[in-house]
Amino acid sequence: MPYHRYRPYQERVHVPVPADQRRSWPEARIERAPLWVPVDLRDGNQALAEPMDTGRKRRFFDLLVSMGFKEIEVGYPSASRTDFDFVRHLARRGTGGDDVTVVVFTPAKPELIDRTFESIEGLPRAVVHLYIPTSPVWRDVVLGRARAEVYEVVKEAAAHMARLADARPDADIRFQFAPETFNLTEPDFVLEVCDGLTELWDASPDRPVTHNLPATVEIATPNVYADQIEYLHRNLARRDSVILSVHPHNDRGTGVACAELAVLAGAQRVEGCLFGNGERTGNVDLVTLALNLYAQGVDPMIDLSDIDAVREVVEHCNRLPVHPRHPYAGDLVHTAFSGTHQDAISKGFAQHARRAAELGVPESEAPWDVPYLPVDPADIGRTYEAVIRVNSQSGKGGMAYLLRTRHGLDLPQGMRPDFSRVVQEATDDSGQEATAKELYELFRATYVAPGQDGEVALCSWTTDRAPDGAHRFVCTLQVGERAGDFEGVGNGPLSAFADALAAAGIGVDILDYAEHAVGEGGGSEAAAYARCRVGDVVRWGAGLDTSVLTASVQAVLAAVNRAGAAG
Repeated sequence: MPYHRYRPYQERVHVPVPADQRRSWPEARIERAPLWVPVDLRDGNQALAEPMDTGRKRRFFDLLVSMGFKEIEVGYPSASRTDFDFVRHLARRGTGGDDVTVVVFTPAKPELIDRTFESIEGLPRAVVHLYIPTSPVWRDVVLGRARAEVYEVVKEAAAHMARLADARPDADIRFQFAPETFNLTEPDFVLEVCDGLTELWDASPDRPVTHNLPATVEIATPNVYADQIEYLHRNLARRDSVILSVHPHNDRGTGVACAELAVLAGAQRVEGCLFGNGERTGNVDLVTLALNLYAQGVDPMIDLSDIDAVREVVEHCNRLPVHPRHPYAGDLVHTAFSGTHQDAISKGFAQHARRAAELGVPESEAPWDVPYLPVDPADIGRTYEAVIRVNSQSGKGGMAYLLRTRHGLDLPQGMRPDFSRVVQEATDDSGQEATAKELYELFRATYVAPGQDGEVALCSWTTDRAPDGAHRFVCTLQVGERAGDFEGVGNGPLSAFADALAAAGIGVDILDYAEHAVGEGGGSEAAAYARCRVGDVVRWGAGLDTSVLTASVQAVLAAVNRAGAAG
């Protein structure tokens, strides 16, 4: 591949880090959420093969308001009639929140600025977002202007915006500027333009201007972007009158990292899209950013407690699917197929329940520390039903977890590897995932059914206890084609049953046994598990019945028949 055609970032832009100023962002911590500004309705919408109409935009906008976003970029009203009409729709119908501010986007052209201001007529508050490309390649190739000429265009546009805003004293109109391709622009030129607009717009702490610094096309590792943001953060004039904003794209796949490091470096505001939609490889993903903070114990200041409902609206409006491996929101992101992962998660859930009980708090309030799950899926509206799923790569822990949580069957530790082999053989043959229902049916067919329909069958049986404490088991057994009455004695019903089987010529040693109630209440089923040696063959069997004794006898008989089938 002709890699020599491409230049490293340091040959394209100089990032000054003065010798007397050490980087502060590596030691910084994010302790509160920045101001989130979703740009789905403008930047994200421009990236759709089928842009949203007013109905879809309104549904998306209402979702954003319900989630708690306070500043929302809603369109590029001078670019299309649809965007213009949607801003007018908001002006007529309202935004649904007295504290919600609409942002509109405009290039630095007077006639388009006029159209933009026309669109926001009647809105009580708005931010007008002015942009122009500033980097050398864009100046030379796209604009055909030198630095001074670009600056002059921006100043004239900003002054025109100020005059239009002054003509509407009844509205709260604030300003935002974005030097598009900031990360490829000379830092001194960015400072010159931004400081000039801060002065021109007479920004103050109670009426700040927003300077939005986009990584329009990612060119370097995220630490370089952090250096660029920190340089502006330290050197912008009237810093207390400026909201420093970032707008990372994802060309190198590091948009989230760029945004997080930019906040460490001094950014106070982040523009992005839900689930990262945007041209070309996407805008930074606000869902991931917000839940990354949440997973660190920081309030994200937006409501993602029903992540599936959020995703459903976004997928409907964008007509794009969210990837199944998307962090936090994907269908498979809280799911483990791997046996080692399943075992760790299952143990983590058990430990979490014990800790909650020790603290005397609900599990939903107990500190979260479960392997492989950075957040509790329940906190974002997911159930635990899909946390563990089974295929040929899964292990005994996951299968046991599903049987216990879905069907109330708590397999003995020694039985789990045996059932794991059964499931892996079945899934290897099918090549498909096994659902919890299919696992249960496979368990019944493998371990329970042989006790009810096998070579050795109990036609009838009774048990009683003699005065000396010995148990007696009397039964009619069908062994193949022959039937007979047999009797056994032992120190318990099962040992007496084994003795009766021996009288029928079937030698059985019960090596392991367990039982439990499947559900709550007196009418619930009991489950019994028995590991038996029959001749040289060792097999597990299981029984299910409302009678514990009947379930126990079925479990032993199932193990006998499974061993006989193996022999």
